[in-house]
Amino acid sequence: MRTVGRSRITALQAGLIALVLIAIAVFLAFTKDIPFTKPFELRATFENAPPIQKNQAVRIAGVDVGKVSKVEPVGGDSPAVVVTMKLNDDALPIHEDATVKVRPRIFFEGNLFFDIHPGTPGTADLDDGDTIPASQTSAPVQLDQVLGTLQADTRKDLQKLLVGYGGALNAQPLPGEDDDQDPDVQGKTAGQALNESLDYSPEALRGGAVVNQALLGTDLHDLSKLIGGQQRIFAALSRHEGSLKDLVTNFNTTMAALASQQVDLRATVRELPRVLEAANPALDKLNAAFPPTRAWALEMIPGVRETPATITAAFPWIRQTRALLRPSELQGLVDDLQPAIDDFARFTKGQVQLLPQIDLFNRCQLNVILPTGEARIGDGVFTTGLRNYEEFFQTTVGLAGESQNFDGNGSYTRFMAGGGAYPVQTQPVEQQGSPLFASAIYQPLGTRPARGAKPPYRPTAACYKQQPPNLDAAQIGPGP
Repeated sequence: MRTVGRSRITALQAGLIALVLIAIAVFLAFTKDIPFTKPFELRATFENAPPIQKNQAVRIAGVDVGKVSKVEPVGGDSPAVVVTMKLNDDALPIHEDATVKVRPRIFFEGNLFFDIHPGTPGTADLDDGDTIPASQTSAPVQLDQVLGTLQADTRKDLQKLLVGYGGALNAQPLPGEDDDQDPDVQGKTAGQALNESLDYSPEALRGGAVVNQALLGTDLHDLSKLIGGQQRIFAALSRHEGSLKDLVTNFNTTMAALASQQVDLRATVRELPRVLEAANPALDKLNAAFPPTRAWALEMIPGVRETPATITAAFPWIRQTRALLRPSELQGLVDDLQPAIDDFARFTKGQVQLLPQIDLFNRCQLNVILPTGEARIGDGVFTTGLRNYEEFFQTTVGLAGESQNFDGNGSYTRFMAGGGAYPVQTQPVEQQGSPLFASAIYQPLGTRPARGAKPPYRPTAACYKQQPPNLDAAQIGPGP
């Protein structure tokens, strides 16, 4: 049997493959780029060219996202350069308002990196190959650039300035030179006075920091809008030089008037800290009132927007109302009703006096008269069981019927005072002052109820406050 031999790689072929792999590895190690791929390229223009070199790092928020691939001069006498940067996909997107700053890694090392701020989300994105203008880039000033501007004459003038400044700080004041200064710094050098001023610096710097923070505004571009507004103001002032001269003249006059009142002004300034201390709580409360006021204003905006339409819709109603209020309409009716209204006013005034009396009468009816009429009188065998007012009306009906029943001898019911053998004498009658006498056929058994003393009469006591009478309390029996 024959065995089939395997094909093997020769030593020459293995060496060639190893050389190719080594070349690829060296290329990737030095270029740090993958062939046949095209990364995202971003260009940026710098007016004052820093010492930029290829392969310098590009970072976003401190993370490496690419490197510099090319540095080209703009041309001509301009020192500006255009830097091309290759960015990873992690760096995208980059917006149109993106900024690029060249920052030093270590101050004395001189090595730099590019710090990219991607811009505001919501703005348009930059495409591959787009350029960030020089207005959105910045580079640090290098120490050699500063020293290069200091020529021999400039250095001598700077030395004189520093010597003079040092003498001004360390020299003792001459006699009488600092008489107009604050007593705390008289007789001291300028340096010593400045050192003592540092005791008050923290509060002053804190206040200055608050002011500077407030100058930045609350929204994006507030400071730029402020600067733009000031630029327009200064441009308008420059166009009206005469008005500007008058402003300076009037300002000088105002300052002279303030200088003439410097004693009062100094006293006012001395009182200013206490005024500010008293104003701070009020300002805090005012600041706390702003959010509700702002919310109320926002809630009022829809209503304010609808106000013109509401006014327009109200015009027809106003025209109709004006026609209704003409003299021939409601005004004439008011004139006709005025006499009746006067009479009604007098009637109302009389009701004010009448209604309290009616109220007292109603209370008397409810509390005294009606309960008395509802009572049932117990009279022994003669008890009817009827309520008082029912028994009263039945008695009246019976008397009326008996009075109408008559014959030739007269009425069925007769009353007479004499004719019997039993004399009857009453109590003295008030009208006559003497008793009445009669004679009865039979001996009187008594009265129902028995005659008693007259109850007291109190016209000043309110009727509704009195107790209803007890009808069963009357005595029954023969009289004297």
